[in-house]
Amino acid sequence: MSTALIRTLDLWKTYEMGSEKIHALHAVSFEIERGEYVAIMGPSGSGKSTLMNLIGCLDTPSRGQYYLNGKLVSEMHDDELAYIRNQEIGFVFQTFNLLARATAHQNVELPLIYAGVPAAERRQRAAKTLEMVELGDRMEHRPGELSGGQRQRVAVARALINEPAILLADEPTGNLDSKTGIEIMALFDRLRDAGNTIILVTHEMEIAEYAERIIQLRDGKIESDRPSSRLAARSEATRDEIQGLESRDLTIDSL
Repeated sequence: MSTALIRTLDLWKTYEMGSEKIHALHAVSFEIERGEYVAIMGPSGSGKSTLMNLIGCLDTPSRGQYYLNGKLVSEMHDDELAYIRNQEIGFVFQTFNLLARATAHQNVELPLIYAGVPAAERRQRAAKTLEMVELGDRMEHRPGELSGGQRQRVAVARALINEPAILLADEPTGNLDSKTGIEIMALFDRLRDAGNTIILVTHEMEIAEYAERIIQLRDGKIESDRPSSRLAARSEATRDEIQGLESRDLTIDSL
């Protein structure tokens, strides 16, 4: 049995519109290992949002199998699915989805309230997570008092508060200017370097290339599944470094 964190086998999602059947996903199969940074990319109508909802346990496939951490999701009961959405998957949305009247600190605490964590522990963990995303000096600010980039950082902190197995980000730079978008993607880089598994859903190739692997969807099917240019460049740099070290060792041995 595969040890992949995420494994899909022949996933289909079909919607019935009167007498017509619309296949949003066609026989989608792939695996994502723990610690991977993967972009799911495609134009509008490609099926990427449908796939994101299935991965996030927000919807169920019409047929096929989805294994999360080795467990078949279709066999889970409602309480298990609710636990996964609260504890195992951290969601980051394009529109931030913050409570307007709550402070940054209170917004980040929300998943812990649902999990029944005591107030003192909630406050401590929320403060630590906001520090992680460089918002330690904005904890008592409300969303209306924060910039777009800061609001997205609050959303990322909320997604991370339960130390989820997966960070699932839907168009996280969609409502941001280009400079702020770069700052948010740099934050995802740091989270990846810390060992987080990140799945990024986007329609922009420039954003997808921040990941290490790109799954390209078109018309509900996987059109390609390839390493990103960034990973290829990093791998080439690593090979050059190894070759340089080997050459140096040979030179030393010959002395």
